[in-house]
Amino acid sequence: MSVDKILADWKKKQFKPVYWLEGEEDYYIDKVMQVAEHQLLSEAEAGFNLTVFYGREANWADVVNACMKYPMFSDKQVVLIKEAQQMKDLDKLEHYISHPLSSTILVVGHKEKKVDGRSKLAKLLKDKTELVQTKKMYENQLPAWAEKLVQSKGYTIQQKACLLLVDHIGNDLSRIENEIDKLLINLGTRTNITEDDIEKFIGVSKEFNVFELQEAIARKDLPKAIRIVQYFESNPKAGPIQMILPALYNYFSKVFMIFGVHSSDEKLIASTIGTSPFFVKDYIQCSQRYGYDGIERILLLLHQYNLRSIGINDSGTSDSGLLKELLVKIM
Repeated sequence: MSVDKILADWKKKQFKPVYWLEGEEDYYIDKVMQVAEHQLLSEAEAGFNLTVFYGREANWADVVNACMKYPMFSDKQVVLIKEAQQMKDLDKLEHYISHPLSSTILVVGHKEKKVDGRSKLAKLLKDKTELVQTKKMYENQLPAWAEKLVQSKGYTIQQKACLLLVDHIGNDLSRIENEIDKLLINLGTRTNITEDDIEKFIGVSKEFNVFELQEAIARKDLPKAIRIVQYFESNPKAGPIQMILPALYNYFSKVFMIFGVHSSDEKLIASTIGTSPFFVKDYIQCSQRYGYDGIERILLLLHQYNLRSIGINDSGTSDSGLLKELLVKIM
């Protein structure tokens, strides 16, 4: 079952006895837990019918006893186990999960990993609970996810602004949502998030960032690329080499994939290389400027300079020195 389906059911007052949320992506687990803790019961009901356990401190017998109680002044009670991956004797909940009380809503948040699929508990969870298994989102899925999140709040965001936001934050869905909420508060009566908003309210330069560096390299604009690296040199947090080199490698890997797509259909190319159709022309033009051998050479150079950036085959060249040298060799 998906998180959206669970939340939709809860809005309709449709509940199941046990919900088990597990996996690597905390965002969805936290989202369900927050709704379960603050919205399933009224404030008056929660005083008598909400019990929250934390895995490290929880005793399985106490959890079962809490689940077996009948609600007071309400038709249901809610029991939460947060950080259940830290709970000892978690498997001793098996008997209750097999025979849950219909008036109790038990919600378990098991973060970081899944229960061992070979265990009896794992098989029981599939049969007897509403099971949600989460996994970390791929980097190339983040812009679309962020854009959809903005739209769900009744706003829009420029494609470039979305990329700047996601690249600045990385794969942290909770932080992405928090920054989006901050942006929306500052928009006033406007409904569209722009690059200027990202620069003003998030602190990411719209002129000096890794995407502008990619575009400069793609267009063989060496002076602009050098200016961006000099900006990074003066503002180390804006563009650490540990972030720049993987981003460039990801970009040129996608460009390299174009040579394997035997079609000029831009939608097909965008789908194959995993980028937005909005940007696919830039990728195609880059592949044409450098050619197959040129892109292959760039990928090899990026690998070489990544090794040098961590001290392999390098005597201590500065990060900005490495980047400038790399840009000259590429272009």
